[in-house]
Amino acid sequence: MIMKRLLFFVLIVSFVLVPTMGQTRKNGQYQNYINQYKDLAIEQMVRYRIPASITLAQGLLESGAGMSELARKGNNHFGIKCHDWTGATTYHDDDERGECFRAYKNVRESYEDHSRFLTGGQRYRRLFSLRRTDYKGWAYGLKACGYATNPQYAQKLIGIIELYQLDKYDHATHYDHFMAKHAGQDQLYTQGGTLHPIYLYNKNYYIYAREGDTFKSIGKEIGISYRAIAKYNERDKKDVLHKGEIIYLKKKQKKAPKNFKGTPHVVRAGESLYDIAQKYGIRLKSLYKMNNLDATYQVRVGDTLRVR
Repeated sequence: MIMKRLLFFVLIVSFVLVPTMGQTRKNGQYQNYINQYKDLAIEQMVRYRIPASITLAQGLLESGAGMSELARKGNNHFGIKCHDWTGATTYHDDDERGECFRAYKNVRESYEDHSRFLTGGQRYRRLFSLRRTDYKGWAYGLKACGYATNPQYAQKLIGIIELYQLDKYDHATHYDHFMAKHAGQDQLYTQGGTLHPIYLYNKNYYIYAREGDTFKSIGKEIGISYRAIAKYNERDKKDVLHKGEIIYLKKKQKKAPKNFKGTPHVVRAGESLYDIAQKYGIRLKSLYKMNNLDATYQVRVGDTLRVR
């Protein structure tokens, strides 16, 4: 009898825990999503008083960190359906087959519409009486107001927030305006094709050059002086760019990220000092200084260089 009761208890506990076991360890794709969209979420919080942690957690959960079919096809990161919607649409199986969902030109539009969706009617109004640091209240409130049908929805949001410490963004008073503006536009189509996806590395933003790119064309697209971009990359503004080159959008750091402390770079065939500096997002003059190199130094395969 005791064994039967114990088995019953184990089964019940297993049943309760299964829906929340998916996020027990940090996921690299989730962290990349957070790095890319945290400033956009903070911007929305400042404008609409929706906790940035809630916006990020919902975006992560609803879009599978931007990898779901709905996110990839319609830039819909919050699973918002077509109710009272006159814009573009896409169709996806959810509670029923072939349901209508809102579609957007880019991710930024999805974030903006999510904020307006929550603030625009009576359904979620009571949530705005909560403090913006009360992410648990918001999570349970969203479920109670009918945002999702999953009975574990609130717990899932809270689990994501606590695992990735997203609540720290609820205390933010400042954010990177550049990243908030551009991070959500990586799927925006223009007459000449798609905009360059913007990536984050070593406290800097960068893109990969495409065939035919110039500093002038990149500057026009991004909204930064092309002379400044050339300077950030220690290049002449008229230099020819080659496909695949890393182009930084802010002044580079003096050192590589902390995880490279004590780990030198081993020079490979075909690498120049400039290539190495770009690889780690550091200034060329800093690479010279860290390694006590003079202007006559000629890089050789197998040389080891400090990058931090």
